[in-house]
Amino acid sequence: MEIYDLAIVGAGPAGCMAAIKASQLDKKVVLLDKNNLIGRKLLLTGNTRCNFTNTASLKVFLEKFGTNGAFYRDAFNKFSNWDLIEFFKEQGLDYKVEDSGRVFPITEKSKSVVDILKKVLKEYHVEIIYEYDLKNLNKKSEIFQLSSTKSKVINAHKVIMATGGSTYNVTGSTGDGFKFAKSLGHQITELKPGGVPLIVQEEWIFKLKGVTLENVGMSIEYPGKTKDLPRGNLLLTHFGISGPVILDMSHEIVEIMDKYGDLKLKIDFKPDMNQKSLESYLMKDFQKYRKKSLKNYLNYHLPQSTILPFLATINLDSQKKLNQITKKERLDLVKILKGLPLTIVGHLPLDKALVTCGGVSKKQIDPRTMESKLVKGLYFAGEIISGCGRRGGYNLQQAFSTGYVAGENASK
Repeated sequence: MEIYDLAIVGAGPAGCMAAIKASQLDKKVVLLDKNNLIGRKLLLTGNTRCNFTNTASLKVFLEKFGTNGAFYRDAFNKFSNWDLIEFFKEQGLDYKVEDSGRVFPITEKSKSVVDILKKVLKEYHVEIIYEYDLKNLNKKSEIFQLSSTKSKVINAHKVIMATGGSTYNVTGSTGDGFKFAKSLGHQITELKPGGVPLIVQEEWIFKLKGVTLENVGMSIEYPGKTKDLPRGNLLLTHFGISGPVILDMSHEIVEIMDKYGDLKLKIDFKPDMNQKSLESYLMKDFQKYRKKSLKNYLNYHLPQSTILPFLATINLDSQKKLNQITKKERLDLVKILKGLPLTIVGHLPLDKALVTCGGVSKKQIDPRTMESKLVKGLYFAGEIISGCGRRGGYNLQQAFSTGYVAGENASK
């Protein structure tokens, strides 16, 4: 009976890095994936440009994972963002840094990243079995047995689960890993979407799909509290809102929604001015351009397509001349420019999210080794682990780092 040193389930970034590290340590490794190629989801990341890490400090990396951050300290120390960058550079793939420290391959193609992983796996003679749809995972005495729908049984001394989350089902991330982890006694924390667009109640937004509100301030209001979001671009869609800030903050917003229900989002079109300054500014402008219609004047402040629906929210006639605007109407205008309200009533489903927040409880995983505290010889890496980070390359770095640590420790 052939017994592998290590079987790795899932050939995404975590699984591939685990296989590479273990094979470098002369272990007999088999990499199993239900797709017919490695890195299926990786090919889609960053709009197929693959923002694979970030230049941020370790402190910032930990902060980006919120209360879960401390768990990754050892992994990020052991295989850091700069270690990952160096790994690709040594294989001939240089990088470029864009805003907020986001790191992309110099080619701006995720395929370049996948090709490197494929090349290194081949170089170290890692056996890859494609279209392996795992159906059973058991441990008998000291040996793990894995079987697929095609009944090919794999025997291994150790196993790494790197099956991803429950997002982008088309890529094979269908949450299977959670099922197997649970069957072996692990707690699965509630699965929630991270990096997910939000649904709003106001139907006039739907008619403006594709419009971007640039560099606006945003805040979320819920009973007794206000949470300020980072300033940035807000994309209007046929169901609600998206864009970098919303995707980045969505897992926190979803958590607040779970607790309080519908939320009020306030959009600040003039984040550099307070209400009093804006009021004074408009008073001067209304005198200076007094014969202009309100609609034409607002071209200076709002995307043209948003002006009529914007004014409709305060029942203000767009054809009114500025010198006809009453003080109350002007104050209403100021108020709405500083805080246009939208009602967030939901979010797209988990399989439409960028990442899965939730998974195998961190309390049951050793952060130094990624080994299960419940099942000796079983390791976890990547998105299957509970929690998620912000956008910007942090989640992919988590996958590479935890994969590296799992691969190294499973080889001991």
